Amino acid sequence: MQKWIRIIQRFVLMAIAGTALLLWGIPVASAASNPVHITTSFYPMYIAALNVTKGVPGIEVRNLTKPMTGCLHDYSITTDDMKQLSKTDIFIVNGAGMESFLDKVVKQLPKIKIVNASNGIELIKSAEGDNPHIWVSVSLYIKQVRNIATQLAVADPQHAKEYGSNASVYEAKLGKLRSDMHKGLAGLKTRDIITFHEAFPYFAKEFGLNIATVIEREPGSEPNAKELAETITLVKKARVKALFAEPQYPAKAAEAIARETGAKLYTLDPAVTGPMKYDAYIKIMKKNLSELQKALK
Repeated sequence: MQKWIRIIQRFVLMAIAGTALLLWGIPVASAASNPVHITTSFYPMYIAALNVTKGVPGIEVRNLTKPMTGCLHDYSITTDDMKQLSKTDIFIVNGAGMESFLDKVVKQLPKIKIVNASNGIELIKSAEGDNPHIWVSVSLYIKQVRNIATQLAVADPQHAKEYGSNASVYEAKLGKLRSDMHKGLAGLKTRDIITFHEAFPYFAKEFGLNIATVIEREPGSEPNAKELAETITLVKKARVKALFAEPQYPAKAAEAIARETGAKLYTLDPAVTGPMKYDAYIKIMKKNLSELQKALK
């Protein structure tokens, strides 16, 4: 009986102490206190953020754009998007011009903290400007993960150690992926490929592939009859037999091009859509490795 009395007394004293701290304006630590709201611009940034924030208490990560949006070249930010961002503490972006709407966000929401995953990364330039598809290179994605962790630590110093530790774990997994891909692609018979849009220059540079030509079609847009005929002529002139479509590109058009040119059709995924899971990027790249081995052996 005396034991239970002591236990009750202890709880009463704790309750009184907690109330006193609140009355005196001293914050009481709580797992439910003020979560940090993080929003990512699109899929590859979301997967990186998931891994960097894994297990960190009080962190909520949401993706801004719908899973099938793909790349954000011409994405127009919506009223609902702005509402979501107005409730966001930290906005993680790819940068390098990918988020054409970023200036509008910064102007309308000056208090939002921007994490730019492309900081310090040398960009490939073309006639159209900087190529923003950095994440398709595994090595550069590793740098983007570290950028995200470093900048999150500044924006949310309370969890700096966890961000750094999580980034190191994910970087090690990505490092193994990179090593496996370099080994798997070392003995290819040919290294010439044709792709459907400008998503793969960083990927090709890392793994020693030669992009003979680019169809210059944006994923998700069906070519008309004239565009299809022009594309067929382009592929025939290139004399490359490995044609790589993307999961986001209409299969019907890709199959027609392959049929008319004699090129064999394969899939190369730029990792702009997929399952919202920690290991999604790694699985996508492993599938890319398998496709390249089949196509170029």
